Amino acid sequence: MPKEISVHPKAAMVLSAGLGKRMRPLTATTPKPLIEVDGKSMFARAASRLKDAGLETCVVNVHYLADLVETHARKFEGMDVKISDEREELLDTGGGIKKALPMLGSDPFVLKNSDSFWLEGVRPNLDVLVEAWNDNQMDILLLLAPSVNAVGYDGKGDFQMDKNGKLERRVERSVAPFVYSGTAMIHPRVFSDTPEGPFSLNLLFDRAIENERLYGVEGDGLWLHVGTPQGLMDAERAIANSAN
Repeated sequence: MPKEISVHPKAAMVLSAGLGKRMRPLTATTPKPLIEVDGKSMFARAASRLKDAGLETCVVNVHYLADLVETHARKFEGMDVKISDEREELLDTGGGIKKALPMLGSDPFVLKNSDSFWLEGVRPNLDVLVEAWNDNQMDILLLLAPSVNAVGYDGKGDFQMDKNGKLERRVERSVAPFVYSGTAMIHPRVFSDTPEGPFSLNLLFDRAIENERLYGVEGDGLWLHVGTPQGLMDAERAIANSAN
């Protein structure tokens, strides 16, 4: 079946509004996206990947220590950085993206968590993600990491994936082979008929599963999740080892 989408996505959103509670005490005075991993802020790492993949617009939502995040994000060069202001109310992942939709446009866009990144393998994973998109079949495409060797992750996995890339949730009391890496490609149409105010992106994942339109693609390389101070140390150790 031919792909209906023929253009490379132009816009991306980096989720940057969270409170970073699991990163305390580091986040007492520094917002999580500004914490440095091996000398470079997590936001800068995320934005650099997007820039290298040819994205033109980067939308950044702000809430906790919002002025610091906004100032840091606006200094990033090479992309049109736009701020989605959640100072008055934290909107969670789904609600935050919904508020930013006017800045993201009507085409599929890339979503990126600031606290997750890859030590890339043979091919850049954003290229893998974009090339796997099929508008006829998908509403959401998740970049997945094997749960067995992810750095900074100790859960039981998130998804089962069939041979065609279609996803199902992990069955309760079981282990799933793949974890959502915090990077996805999403069509704005999934936000029709969604709640006003805060809601989780998981609502959209579950709706897409019901409609058989949630897909995944496995990333190449080593995925690093920096969710805690221990995760930060593990990530810096992995980076150092990769350079040797």
